[in-house]
Amino acid sequence: MLNNSPKSVAIIVAHPDDETLWSGGTILSNPSWNCFVVCLSRKSDMERSEKFFKALKFLNVDGVIGDLDDGPDQTHLDEIIVQDAILKLMPQRHFDLVITHNPYGEYTRHIRHEEVSYAVINLWNQRKISTDELWTFAYEDGNKKYFPKPIEKANFFFPLTNEIWHKKYHIVTEIYGFKKNSFEADTTPRAESFWQFFIPIKAKNWLKQLEFEKM
Repeated sequence: MLNNSPKSVAIIVAHPDDETLWSGGTILSNPSWNCFVVCLSRKSDMERSEKFFKALKFLNVDGVIGDLDDGPDQTHLDEIIVQDAILKLMPQRHFDLVITHNPYGEYTRHIRHEEVSYAVINLWNQRKISTDELWTFAYEDGNKKYFPKPIEKANFFFPLTNEIWHKKYHIVTEIYGFKKNSFEADTTPRAESFWQFFIPIKAKNWLKQLEFEKM
């Protein structure tokens, strides 16, 4: 998987477990990466927050967690609120790579995933996030027809070795504590996919195209 060269990487996610579900195998497969996980919600949920840091320890990465609203109603948040939450948590330095959610989300549908993606892409365009390249998770669920699965035609499609997948599954079921018949456990992908961008305006134009398609 990739060339395993040293790389500074920021992974920006909405919830504890997103870093593992959608990119945990990639993190584990690239131990030379210096990763920092920015998780935007659940800091006040002491149990979930504690599990998040245990997961980071297992992944051998650093990170921080915030308290962005994540109530059951999933009320839409103004993008400025999401952007501010990211900027308050994210180290203000240059990264070789930033990884975050897809503007479609990883499944149908989680508004926070979508909002985080939009916020990160727009912050990159505003030069408030500095990175050489941006990856977004690339998964789909056929509009709830099946569990989220990686998109094989994405820029990167990484099948995971059995060893790496079992480590990832261990984090989901043993560290985060999701039952083995839960959505999270059943979803845990055996491959990981990402869309890749090198130029901020191309990612921004992608957002515009997605917005047009949603109309």
